[in-house]
Amino acid sequence: MHQKVESNDNVKMRTFTKMYLMICLSTACIFLYQYQLSRARLISQPLHQQEANQPEEGQISQLKLSDSDVSTTTNPPVVISDKLPLPPLYIITPTFRRPEQLAELTRLGYTLKHVPNLLWLVIEDADHGTELVTKLLEHIGVPFVHLVAAMPEKFRKNKVKPRGVSNRNRGLKWIRANATDGVFYFADDDNTYDVSLFEQIRYTKKVSMWPVGLITKYGVSSPIVKNGSFAGFYDGWIGGRKYAVDMAGFAVNVKFLLSRPKAEMPFKPGYEEDGFLKSLHPLDNSEIELLASGCTEILTWHTQTKKNQPAQQLDMTKYRDTNLVKLRQILV
Repeated sequence: MHQKVESNDNVKMRTFTKMYLMICLSTACIFLYQYQLSRARLISQPLHQQEANQPEEGQISQLKLSDSDVSTTTNPPVVISDKLPLPPLYIITPTFRRPEQLAELTRLGYTLKHVPNLLWLVIEDADHGTELVTKLLEHIGVPFVHLVAAMPEKFRKNKVKPRGVSNRNRGLKWIRANATDGVFYFADDDNTYDVSLFEQIRYTKKVSMWPVGLITKYGVSSPIVKNGSFAGFYDGWIGGRKYAVDMAGFAVNVKFLLSRPKAEMPFKPGYEEDGFLKSLHPLDNSEIELLASGCTEILTWHTQTKKNQPAQQLDMTKYRDTNLVKLRQILV
C-alpha cells in the first residue's frame, strides 16, 4: 500500500514537470516569434523612414570650408551627402539685425528641425556674423552654414532697397561650389511654413511652384491652374512680370541651377523673383511643377509679424473654373 502511494506521487510529479516544461517552451516560442516579427518589420521599413528615425553612419560628412567670409558652421561642420536615396535640401535664409530677428529665426529653425537631410544656409546682411545668431543656430541644432553678405553700399542710399539680394546670391554661390544634387529654396525668416512643403519640394526636377498666403489685397499669390495645367499667375501686383510669384513660392533643382551658370538674382526691388527665374532660361511654363495638390492648398504664409487686411472677394466670373475657388475658401 505504501509503495502504491509513492507510485501515484511519482506520476503526479512527472505530470507536473511535463506541464512546467511545456509552459516554458511555449513562452520561449512566443518571445522568439515576437522578436522575429519586429525584426522583419524593421527590415521591410523603407530606407528613408529608417534614416529619418535614426540616421545611419556616414549620412553626414565633413565639409571643408574655403570661403573667407564664412562666419561659422555647426560643430563639427557638416554637409549633406548627395548619394542618399533621400535628395538633400538646401534652405537659403537671408537675415538682418532687427528686434524680431532671433524670434523669427527660432520659429523657422524649429520647423526645419523636423525635416531630414537638410542644410540651412543662414546669410546675414552684415560685414561680420552676429554672435547671437551663431549661438542660436548652434542651440537649435539644425545642420547649418553661417555666411555674411552685406548689401552693396550704393544700394543703401535708395529709398526702396533690394533687401536680401546679396544674401541670396551668396547662397547660390555656395551651392555652386559645394553641392551637386538636391533642391534649394529661398525661405525667409519672417514666413510660416508647413513641414509637408519641404518633403514636396524635395523631388523638384527643374522648378516647382505653389500658393503663398497673406500676400497683398488678394490674400494669396499663386499659379493659376485650369484643367490641371498652368494658366498664369494670380497676384496682387503683376507689374509686367513674366513670373509674378512670391519668393516663398518656388524651389529649384540644384543640377538645373548648375546648368545655368549665369543665373542670379538682380538688384531690382520688386523684380527679384522674376529676374532670377528669367535667368534660368530656357524654362518653359509647361515644365513648372505645380505642388500643394495642384495649387489648391496653402503651405506657407507671408506672416511678417504684422496684421493683414481681409482678402478681396474673388471675381467668380473670371476665375470660376480655376483652383482659386478652393483657395478662396481658405482665406479670411
